[in-house]
Amino acid sequence: MDIDKLEIDKFTQRTKGMYRRLADLYENLNTMPIMADVLPQALIELGSASEIVNVATEELHQQNEELIQTRNLLEAERQRYQDLFEFAPDGYLVTNTIGMIREANRTAAKLLNLQPQYLVGKPIVNFIALQDRQTFRSFLIQIPEYNKVTELVVRIQKRDGELFDAAFTVGVIRNQQDKPIGLRWLLRDITERKQVELGLLKNDGDLTLDRPWHKYCKGELIPLNPGVIWYVCKGCVKLSTLCETGEEVMVGLAGVGMVFGSTLTALHIYQATALSDVELVSIHLAEIAAAPTLSHTLLPKINQRLRQTESFLAIAGRRRVQDRFHQLLMVLTQEIGEPVPQGTRLLVRLTHEELASACSTTRVTITRLIGKLQQQGKIGFDSKHHIVVRDEQLENIPKPLSPIANSKSNF
Repeated sequence: MDIDKLEIDKFTQRTKGMYRRLADLYENLNTMPIMADVLPQALIELGSASEIVNVATEELHQQNEELIQTRNLLEAERQRYQDLFEFAPDGYLVTNTIGMIREANRTAAKLLNLQPQYLVGKPIVNFIALQDRQTFRSFLIQIPEYNKVTELVVRIQKRDGELFDAAFTVGVIRNQQDKPIGLRWLLRDITERKQVELGLLKNDGDLTLDRPWHKYCKGELIPLNPGVIWYVCKGCVKLSTLCETGEEVMVGLAGVGMVFGSTLTALHIYQATALSDVELVSIHLAEIAAAPTLSHTLLPKINQRLRQTESFLAIAGRRRVQDRFHQLLMVLTQEIGEPVPQGTRLLVRLTHEELASACSTTRVTITRLIGKLQQQGKIGFDSKHHIVVRDEQLENIPKPLSPIANSKSNF
C-alpha cells in the first residue's frame, strides 16, 4: 500500500521540529539544575532515537518515490498490453475453465456481433452452431488435460443468426500449483480459407491426370520412396510402425483422396499395407516444388493427414483401454464409415489384432470389448463381418478434437 507523499512531508517536518527542540534543550541544560543528573542521559537517548527516526523517514520517503515510479511503470505496461488485447487483429476471449466469458476484445465482439460488455458472463458454447455443440463440449472437458495450445475448427453463430467457419486456438491459464484456473481463446474467421480449400479439392483430377495408376492387392506392402508421395484413388491403406518389442502399431489410415509417404513422417520404421485392393498414383517431390498449384492442392490433404495423426495420438493418450477403443471407433466411423440404416458401417474389415495395435493393447482385450459392446447392442456386424456402430453409441463417444471430413467409397 502506498503512503501519500503529502503525509510523508508532514511527518518529515514534524521530525525536523522535534530535532530542533532537542537541540534547544541541550543548549539550556545548564539553566536547569534540578534535572542535571537525569536529563542529560535522557536527552542523549532521545537524540539517538530522533536520529533513527530521521534516517527512517528519509528511507521511507525514498522507498515511496520508488514505489510510485514502479506503479507508474506497471500501469504503463498494463495499458500497453490492454491496447494490444483490444486492438489485436484476431478475436481474443478469456474464460473460466467451463467456458464462461470474462473478457472479450473488440475483434471478438465484432465477429460475434455483440458489444464486449454484453459478452461478459455468457457461456462461449452459446455462440457455437447447434450441430457442433456436442463436439465443442467434449473438447472443453478435455482442454485442461493438455499442456500445449490446441486448435478446434467449428461453426460459429453470430447474434443475428449468421454462421461462419471459425478456428479456436486455446491455451490453459494455470496457477502456481499448476492447476487450471482459466482459458485464453484466439478466434479467427476462416471462411475464406475453407472456400479456397474446397476450390482446391475440386481440382483433384489434376493429381491423376496423365499419371500411371499403381494397383496393389489386399495385404500387399506398398513401396515407400523418399522422393514420392502416394495419392489414394481407390481403397484404403494402413500406415504402421514397429515398437521395440517387434509388435506392429497402427498410426493412421489413408483413404480415397488422401496422401501418404515416407517424407510425411519422422518414424524410422514406417510401412504402408493395402487393407483392400487399392489404386494409387505417385507424385514426385521435385514436381511439387516446381508447380505451385500442385502444392496448393496437396496442402489441405497433408493437413488432413496431420489432423488424423493427432486423433490417433489422442487415442494413445487415454488411460483406460475401453476409452481408447471407443475413441478409435469414433475416428474410424469418420475416416472409413458410411451411413446404413443400423448406424455407421466401417468400409474396411479390420482384424482384432489391427484394432489392438491402434489401441496399444492385446488382441484378447479387443475381442472381449467387442463382445461386450455387441451384447449391449452398441455395435454389430454385417454379412461381410464389417463393424456397424449404432447411432446411439456414436452419441456417447467423445468426438476427436479436429473432425476430419473424408470422401467415402466402397472398397
